[in-house]
Amino acid sequence: MATRDIIVIGTSSGGVQALSTLVSDLSPALPAAVFIVLHVPSNVPSLLPRILARQTSLVVAHAVDGEPIKHGRVYVAPPDQHLLIETRHVSLVHGPKENLHRPSIDALFRSAAHWAGPRVIGVVLTGARDDGTVGMRAIKLRGGIGIVQDPFEAPYPSMPLSVLRDVKVDYRVPLGEIATLLNRLAGQSVEDEGRYLVPDEIEIESSIASLSRRTMGSTR
Repeated sequence: MATRDIIVIGTSSGGVQALSTLVSDLSPALPAAVFIVLHVPSNVPSLLPRILARQTSLVVAHAVDGEPIKHGRVYVAPPDQHLLIETRHVSLVHGPKENLHRPSIDALFRSAAHWAGPRVIGVVLTGARDDGTVGMRAIKLRGGIGIVQDPFEAPYPSMPLSVLRDVKVDYRVPLGEIATLLNRLAGQSVEDEGRYLVPDEIEIESSIASLSRRTMGSTR
């Protein structure tokens, strides 16, 4: 039986501290894989995996194109690459920016919704603007769980507020309660994925991302 084993997290401004707090309370035996997009500059190295690894016993690293998805691991989007989920492996795509960003939260969330459906738990934390809203809508359409950090305590509330305005999420909670919630939800059995059809907009956008990946590979 399928279980909730894909956790996707998006954040922007204020996100390093928020992520450090969140991962520190994740269970060492978490029966899920965690995928993180933090908006970072494209022209400087990202130290986020090293920072987060100090806070958790889970394995934390930048995602590598084509690597298999394993429970108990944290996959961080590298600079200037969209982090995508495709069936049982990870994909990195240097495609067009979404919401002015690469990596994009929407790109990750949408790919997770497409391939994992009700197995997905989406989390939007502190951040400016509205990246993550479209992706969270896709997660909910496919039967997944939606969580947002309470915007009243977020240092940059725009992203959580945008999701709340557009999507009926399952949980709106303070940052300090999110890890406990994830520990409880991860591993729960889910309904048959076939009950949730892939909407045309998700299918089209996922196809565009896959095409970008194939095009990139053919030009190497």
